[in-house]
Formats: sequence, structure tokens, C-alpha cells
Amino acid sequence: MLSGLMSDIYLFSSDGNSAQNFYLIPMIAFMITMEKVVQDYDIDGETTVSELISQMHDSGGFVAKKVGLATQILEDMFKDDSLNFLSFPACIVSTGTRGILKEAIKRELFDVVITTCGTLDHDLARTWEDYHHGSFSADDSELHRKDIHRLGNIFIPNSSYGEVLEKNMQPILEEIVGEEKKKFSTREIIWEFGKRIEDEDSIIYWAAENEIPIYIPGITDGAFGSQLWMYWQNDRDFSLDMMKDQQELADLVFPADKSGALIVGGGISKHHTIWWNQFRGGLERAVYITTAVEYDGSLSGARAREAISWGKINEEADHCTVKGDATVLLPLVLGSFY
Repeated sequence: MLSGLMSDIYLFSSDGNSAQNFYLIPMIAFMITMEKVVQDYDIDGETTVSELISQMHDSGGFVAKKVGLATQILEDMFKDDSLNFLSFPACIVSTGTRGILKEAIKRELFDVVITTCGTLDHDLARTWEDYHHGSFSADDSELHRKDIHRLGNIFIPNSSYGEVLEKNMQPILEEIVGEEKKKFSTREIIWEFGKRIEDEDSIIYWAAENEIPIYIPGITDGAFGSQLWMYWQNDRDFSLDMMKDQQELADLVFPADKSGALIVGGGISKHHTIWWNQFRGGLERAVYITTAVEYDGSLSGARAREAISWGKINEEADHCTVKGDATVLLPLVLGSFY
């Protein structure tokens, strides 16, 4: 096992002699230990997901070990009296990974969910219609002519997306927005929809059922948000109260003794999660799952260690960044708790 802390920074000249054009070279002091031996997998038809994850950790390398480490961090997080966040992008909700996310909320593994508007789009659309297997290599011009959207290798007919959302959302909004209440936080409007759909495969159904808040900081950036805007055309008293979301997050975060997060992907949902946790000294536990690169300076590619410099993850935190496709990794990492 290699562990280390940044020590002194030494100056080296570019030509070995000149004092000009020098480089700053960080020197890392490593402590080398070799106490744990690499173990081979031993899998048969009776091996459980939890046993597989344990063997992945014991295998020593490469991403497999990080999957095992991430699962250990999450296990400690779930056992502790911790305010636990789940953050993820919408794209994976268009796939069967929706079922993994739904189950996590159904089992109340997390206390707070932060995601994007597209999560609502796909979750509701798939409640009412089907998505289909597709291909990354499909002819996108032909798909466009046939009113079929492509999300990676998922095919989404417009009849299963924009059309069905407009058809079903407007009547529900008419029911939700009454004379007495015209202003809603994103959490409130999501729960109201969750209460009115009878689909136990739905993420927002279980969020409403278990009263787990879902916050969407970019609520207007998707079909769900567009339908809210369309409803507003006929009822200008209807509005969204984004500050109420922020106050609810403050009321959750500030009193928390500890907090942890499973953060899938990047973007606004990732940043909103770590942003709020900086106000209480940073996350004590964090697991990142990402396919993004680090070298371009993007938030999506930033590793967990970078958040320490901002105070968004605590200096003493247990953290791990697992590189890989969430549709492969989440069924393993979360499936071991089901």
C-alpha cells in the first residue's frame, strides 16, 4: 500500500545549470507497506454480489480494488448516523440502472437526492411509455426523420418522451396547483407528482412515499421544466421557490454531525452536493464514479482529492474515485446492499 503526504518543493532548472527557467517539482514522501497479499478470484454459481465485491477488493487491482474500497466506504456511511447524499445525472435513468437508483431510495439508503431535470423526464416518461434498445452507430439523421431520439445506445421515440410528458403532466399540474397554493419548491413539486403516479418502478414514487427530498437546482433544463413553463402560460400566479430548496438544504446540512455522498458523474448535481457540504466542514465520506478525465480541469473529471482543497470534502475523509461506466459499477456497488 502506498500512502504519502506532500513534503518540500524543490527547484530544478531546465538545463541543469541555469537558475532561470526552473520547474517546481513536488516531492512526495511515501510510506511503503506490503502487508496485504494479492488474492485470486474464486467464483462459482453460489457467489453473492457481496462476496464478489469482497473478492474484487482482495484482488489488488486495478479498478476492481477501487470498487471494493468504494463499497466499504458506503457500508460505513450507511451504518453511521450520517446525512447521506446521492447525486447522479439523468442519462442513466434512461437505462435499467433506474432500477438500482429506485431501490436505493426505496430502501432509504440515502437521506437527500440531488440530480438534474432529465431524471424527472426519464422517470416519468418510462412510467407511461417504453424506451428501447438501440445502437451507438445508428444513423442519427434517419432517427430524426422517424421522430426517434438517441441517448447513447438507447432509442427514445418522441411519443415516449415529449408527447407523453405533455399529455400527462398538464392534467396533473391542474390538480396540484390549486387556489390555496401556487408556489412550490422543486422538492415539493416532485413529491406531488410522486404521490399521483402508481408506479413502484419509479424513483419519484419512492421519494414521495418515503419522504426523501429530491432537489433539482436546474429544474427548467429539461422537458419537465418546459411543461412547468407551459402551465405557467395560463396561470401566472404559479411559481417555483428555489430559495425554499436552499433553505431546506441549509436546515439539513448545518445541524448534521457527519455527512457522506455517493456522487455519480458530474455537472450541476455533483457540484450542488459538494457545495452545500463545504458549509459544515466537508463530507466525511465520499465515493465518486466517473468516466471523465481530470486533465481538462472539469468538475466532472475532478477527483475526490481536489474537493479537499476547497473544503468540500474533509481533510480526514474516507474517499475514493472509481473510474468507469456507472451502468456497470452501480449494480455492483449498490447491489451488494440489496
